[in-house]
Amino acid sequence: MKVAVIGAGIVGVTTAYELSTQGHEVHVYERSGSAAEVCSFANAGVISPGYVTPWAKPGMASHVLLHLWQKHTPVRLHRPKLHELRWLWRWWRACNEKTFATNRAHLLNLSQYSLMRMQTLRDTLHLDHEHSKGYLVLLRGDRELKLVQPSLSVMRQAGLNFKTITAQEAREIEPALNPETSMVQALHFPDDEVGNCRQFALLLKNEAEARGVHFHFNADVQPFSSAQPKRVRTSATDSGTAFDAVVMCAGLASARLLRPLGVKIPLMAVHGYSVSAPVREPLDAPRSGIMDERYKVAISRLGQRVRISGGAEIGGDTQAHHNGSLQTLYKVLDDWFPGAARTQENLQVWKGSRPMLPDGPPLVGQTHTDGVWVNLGHGSSGWALSCGSAKALADQLSGRQPDIDMHGFAWGRLKT
Repeated sequence: MKVAVIGAGIVGVTTAYELSTQGHEVHVYERSGSAAEVCSFANAGVISPGYVTPWAKPGMASHVLLHLWQKHTPVRLHRPKLHELRWLWRWWRACNEKTFATNRAHLLNLSQYSLMRMQTLRDTLHLDHEHSKGYLVLLRGDRELKLVQPSLSVMRQAGLNFKTITAQEAREIEPALNPETSMVQALHFPDDEVGNCRQFALLLKNEAEARGVHFHFNADVQPFSSAQPKRVRTSATDSGTAFDAVVMCAGLASARLLRPLGVKIPLMAVHGYSVSAPVREPLDAPRSGIMDERYKVAISRLGQRVRISGGAEIGGDTQAHHNGSLQTLYKVLDDWFPGAARTQENLQVWKGSRPMLPDGPPLVGQTHTDGVWVNLGHGSSGWALSCGSAKALADQLSGRQPDIDMHGFAWGRLKT
């Protein structure tokens, strides 16, 4: 089949590669000048199946409200528009035990599969990207300990390899952790990883091109026509190119591009930040990755750099940087690893828009329009879910049974 993939972030690149391995002629259209330049550019780099969790979970709404007006808050609202308020309403309705448990189980299954698929690709293709093994979730107080309990129950039932450890044990795993910062417990995921998402995407793009995948950059794909839903146009006057199937991996732009087909996707941008800084002293820096559960900030070791990532902003200017969000990142770094990075020079400060669905899981599969497929809405877990969702979609499009159950990510979920 001749297949068009719209979007060349980590999800689009992995999808294109997997489709090529199954014998399809693949063309990738990307509005930027290179792969992985938008949401995949400088994300946290965390691949932790145990920590791929729906934003919609019990207690999350009160947690957001509790921190909303604090100086260092994990969530900020900036004059949300009407469609953003509607999204928040749907999110709030999904913050219940039943919905969370169902979605959490689906995400855990996909994220475990995705980690294994990523490792297989890395090993068989010899992809040399920055990565390190092991992940710690640090719990500052009793409230954080209480909030993680629903997730712990799901992870135990799934047989996930993790351990609840003491503060002392956490500091033995990460010796540079500041002993003066309070911690009641921690969660240790020894098999999880942090890695450079963009490096991986660019390396896999090269492998895809070697297999014959065509990448079309600076391509301004136009909204699809209901009369010709599988024709890709890159300008208003372009007659377009016909395909047997189209796979939408364009993040937030997907909703606009698919709207003429009667496809309504409740995607919303939840903006996040990262700061990447050179390591000042290796002995004072993290060995791998940690998550501060209170502030929802990740600290990742990527080669000779430390990346601090976090924040969830709804509304406001997509380009403007909110100083308060950045100060929270610096605070968390200083709390746990003071002096670890040179934060006054050679900094890379980045703001990205995570395309999120209200209940959490992405949409992976065919829409109600024949030949039009989606692989989108991964939120802050695009890197962690990309390899698995790409392989599963390629299997489905090729008429094969995926290795894992994908019904929790199917198009029909939007009807509820």
